[in-house]
Amino acid sequence: MNRSWNRRDALKAIGITAAGVMIPNGAYADLVPQPIEFPDDTALRQIDKPVTAIVAGAGNRGNVYASYSERNPSALKIVGFAEPIPFRSKRFADRYKISAERQFKTWEDIFKVKKFADAVIITTPDALHYGPAMAALEMGYDLLLEKPIAQSWQQCSDIMNLAIRKDRIVAICHVLRYAPFFRKMKEIVDSGVLGKMVSIQLMEPVEHIHMSHSFVRGNWRNSRESNPMLLAKSCHDLDLLLWLTNKHCTRIGSFGSLTWFRKENAPQGSTDRCTGGCAVEATCPYSALKIYYRNRSWLHHMDLPAEGDKGPAILDQLKNGPYGRCVYHCDNDVVDHQVVSMQFEDGITANFNMEAHTSYAGRRIRIMGTEGDLIGDERDLLVSNFKTDMVARWNVDEHAATASGHGGGDYGLAYAFAQAVSQHNPAPLSTTISSAMESHLMAFRAEEARAEGTTKAVGEAR
Repeated sequence: MNRSWNRRDALKAIGITAAGVMIPNGAYADLVPQPIEFPDDTALRQIDKPVTAIVAGAGNRGNVYASYSERNPSALKIVGFAEPIPFRSKRFADRYKISAERQFKTWEDIFKVKKFADAVIITTPDALHYGPAMAALEMGYDLLLEKPIAQSWQQCSDIMNLAIRKDRIVAICHVLRYAPFFRKMKEIVDSGVLGKMVSIQLMEPVEHIHMSHSFVRGNWRNSRESNPMLLAKSCHDLDLLLWLTNKHCTRIGSFGSLTWFRKENAPQGSTDRCTGGCAVEATCPYSALKIYYRNRSWLHHMDLPAEGDKGPAILDQLKNGPYGRCVYHCDNDVVDHQVVSMQFEDGITANFNMEAHTSYAGRRIRIMGTEGDLIGDERDLLVSNFKTDMVARWNVDEHAATASGHGGGDYGLAYAFAQAVSQHNPAPLSTTISSAMESHLMAFRAEEARAEGTTKAVGEAR
């Protein structure tokens, strides 16, 4: 990423264009091209000295945020890391040129030495967020903390309270708020062109292979080892609903279950592993041999050699590692479909659906207001006005630069975090821990409601 991404080109004005019609003045006056800076131009400053950071967990997400330092070394510099897996440790050390004394095996080892950086980027597994977050804050580090914050409401509260007491910045990785698509959506909602908001429908189609990779075979398959699906995957979505409504959620209910990826649904002739002579492997949509070996897709969580033929290493992982297991014979327990119904202040209602059984990904959203409505799918935004019967269209590929994952949100967050730490001021961030607490409380209450078959009052996030 170059400097123009941060301050101008990728964060420039993004306008609405007419879909086959001319848009008159009046109802659409707020949607003509005009500057929209990211995150808030009044909060941005020249970073005179790079923010130094330690990465706790050099897996996929750790490398995503660390890679921002390669594209913008004037803003961020990686100076240490902790990683227990030797392959990942060597790869990370070589890539970021980390000296031996700043290479640690576990997150605990980071805090056995004197503070040597501005911030810690915590991308450990979900069950290992609480420990390093508390230790880092105690030593005076600022934090970039991967979502979800922690595994319980008490742990989340402990981290926030310690951050307040120590006067430290804690940014939560709700990266979608920084993506141009969702920023444009927020701009439209706040412009008033839809009138008073009435309701929202939001669906997250996880996509069936993604579900099998991450939530049946992978790191987030088991709620005890990680978190329930609503926290592990969809706290992004609850955060979006809070951000878009700008209202507190007052009551919540939820239904959902693990329907398909269960032992009783295993086809006749299936084996515990796809490499074990499974009779239906050739036709199974979840065949590990097809997904990882023949198609060479979804390999980002595998530790594979950088050069040469990766085939033998992939086969070895499928024979011995988690990604070779039959999806009907895993220890997964997270839901594969879930509905959450919410009541917000001012009578606003919202429904959220998490759906694993889809051929596609990319969130689908509909926002209904008293004067218009909005439809979006992470590529196109369509805005309709009841008075004019006209539809305006905005497309992310045509009007925005997205040089990182999550529609550009990953690097957008990294930039905002570097700004906040550099200034010791949370203003450049829209996803501080205080802003993330309510969406986490909603998730915990929704899971209680789902388990009990009731609805729950949400209350205040303190």
